Amino acid sequence: MTGELFHEGNRLLQDRFDTRRLADRIDEKLVADAISDGDRAFIEARDMFFLASCDEDGHPTCSYKGGDPGFVRVLDARTVAFPNYDGNGMYLSTGNVLRHPDVGMLFIDFENPSRVRLEGRASIDFADPLVDEWAEAQFVVRVAVTRVYPNCPRYIHRYTLVERSKFVPRQAQETPVPDWKRMEWACDVLPAGDPAAPPVEP
Repeated sequence: MTGELFHEGNRLLQDRFDTRRLADRIDEKLVADAISDGDRAFIEARDMFFLASCDEDGHPTCSYKGGDPGFVRVLDARTVAFPNYDGNGMYLSTGNVLRHPDVGMLFIDFENPSRVRLEGRASIDFADPLVDEWAEAQFVVRVAVTRVYPNCPRYIHRYTLVERSKFVPRQAQETPVPDWKRMEWACDVLPAGDPAAPPVEP
């Protein structure tokens, strides 16, 4: 495992609220540096996760990433991969990866409250051989796992899935264009070849 889990800030609060022993026991018993079979099943059943990253100056951001169940793949006990789909073109999280590869991933099951945290170092290879495994993937992000552990589920609000997003790219199915791309503020600055971009006059 890479480095110590707790720093002075964690310890200050643990000591203030008398949880140091509990924290050490969780670190000893539940924190691992590899993905178990149970973790794999949980991660690959999810259709969304939250991705935390930092820019080169250490400023954080957190993104929602969604897809169909299994869009995050566990390649082996220490590696996960997921696709980057078309978004708003800012590339905040994935751009951060190119400058500061440490990331956190939070997977939550809202229907049967439980969650798993994964930490690691992310990388992007624009020639990744897995890119064609996901419809319309721009590129693949791989994360080399440093820590994986469960989180207490007691504050997870219980939700029932109503419908998965129609905008998730799927094989042999045309992906609809989001309305915002047709708005006046956006339509003239879309990237070349975007389905919503106005036709180029000859």
